[in-house]
Amino acid sequence: MKRGLVFTAAVLTVAAGLAVTQADARTLKWARQGDSLTLDPHAQNEGPTHALAHQIYEGLLQRDMTGKIIPALATSWKPTDDPKVWEFKLREGVKFHDGSDFNADDVVFSLKRAIRPTSAMKELLSSVTDVVKVDDLTVHIKTKGPNPLLPNNLTNMFIMDEGWTKQNNSEEPQDFANGGSNHAVSNTNGTGGYMLVSRAPDSKTVLKANPDYWGKGEFPLEVTEIIYTPIKAAATRVAALLSGEVDLIQDVPVQDLARVKSDGKLKVVTAPQNRTIFFGMNSGDADLKTDYVDGKNPFADVRVREAVNLAINRAAIQKIVMRGQSQPTGVIMPPFVNGWTKELDAFPAPDAGKAKSLLEEAGYGDGFTITLNCPNDRYINDEAICQAVTGMLGKIGIKVTLDSKPKAQHFPLIKKKETDFYMLGWGVPTFDSEYIFNFLVHTTTDKLGSWNGTRYSNPELDTKIQALASETDAEKRNAMIAEIWDVVKKEHLYAPVHHQVLNWGMKNEIDFDVQPEDQPHFKFLKFKK
Repeated sequence: MKRGLVFTAAVLTVAAGLAVTQADARTLKWARQGDSLTLDPHAQNEGPTHALAHQIYEGLLQRDMTGKIIPALATSWKPTDDPKVWEFKLREGVKFHDGSDFNADDVVFSLKRAIRPTSAMKELLSSVTDVVKVDDLTVHIKTKGPNPLLPNNLTNMFIMDEGWTKQNNSEEPQDFANGGSNHAVSNTNGTGGYMLVSRAPDSKTVLKANPDYWGKGEFPLEVTEIIYTPIKAAATRVAALLSGEVDLIQDVPVQDLARVKSDGKLKVVTAPQNRTIFFGMNSGDADLKTDYVDGKNPFADVRVREAVNLAINRAAIQKIVMRGQSQPTGVIMPPFVNGWTKELDAFPAPDAGKAKSLLEEAGYGDGFTITLNCPNDRYINDEAICQAVTGMLGKIGIKVTLDSKPKAQHFPLIKKKETDFYMLGWGVPTFDSEYIFNFLVHTTTDKLGSWNGTRYSNPELDTKIQALASETDAEKRNAMIAEIWDVVKKEHLYAPVHHQVLNWGMKNEIDFDVQPEDQPHFKFLKFKK
């Protein structure tokens, strides 16, 4: 009801000539392979989900189209005299889409909501001990120890209206992995540049410009309506761009790049992505559910995990599957990230002979069977990569049954520890290794390791990971990061494949850079005159 009233008011304001005129209004028709998984801003830590949320909600801070951290709902931030306390000064005069005032109460509520057990964002706030309102426009965030990277952890941490969320019984974030739901899953009330008009999951989402947005004059805001259409089929997605049915697609299929580039009305904007694609192996359980080896877990033996790494021909995947649009790697960390080195990034040449020898040493000379769980609508050519790796593993005696599903069904398998072998892609919004360790390496607890589908647990390594949050000496901290990566590499916890390359296709009249996190913040988009 509130949202409908606000939208009516917006229409009247435009009609009165107090905002963008009808003649200046520009609709942007946006498409990509997969939809947002939910509108609950704390329920999923997933790229397309954040991409839609960023149009509607805002954090205290955000990254611009170059990846630089800029102010959003906070205008300034700094550590206080107490190194365990950060102070954030909030933007004055901001209103939520229903007209409610934004203030410190909403920040305190939202950050505490994001720490709750069902939140997918809690690892980002694992060092936070309390969030305190000082006054209506000042918030203190308290941490276990000095945390120099706290601002980096807040760029995808969206702020909700406390009153609206409580009124709609949505204090608890959606429990996505277990099929939970709440009002915030399909309804929104943010402070962002765009307001929700309608939502049909996996079909179409329509947004309209927020007439009372605080960012007027600070951002171009030339887009006044967004029509977002997920188009899973690559050929259909490209056809929609070529025909003019859509204006921008985020994921031009690699096999269609030349076709799009050759169209005089279109262009392709390319950039490396802050995301790595890899395979995870269940090394922690005593037995696997999807193999035919009774009472044993082949992946528990590091030699088997190394054999998997050696079986993968990354150069062949780059050339044949990705048409050159990838960067093969030996580490689950993009080059953007603090801790990345050329040495860590180096990947082994495929060696089927050595891989077979390792399997024999481990007692699996005849190989074994395993099910590989793979998404088919999330990453660039995800299913095709899984098909290629299935064949490569078959050459060393590992017989793989490929099970491909849409990401909405695939991701819960990892979160609920119901897969033995799986594909995952990981971006690093903090641009620091600690983010990877917190989610993917640390033992799974109620606060950390939520995406560690490997079940790997190393208490000594956990202690080092937790210590990173409060280490302020950069040289010492980087040395600790290097030590952790050394263990991760030696243990072959994951089988890295490549860093993704982004190819956004759009009409020539659009002036828009590729954002390294694959997040199009449409308030920055301009149309060429």
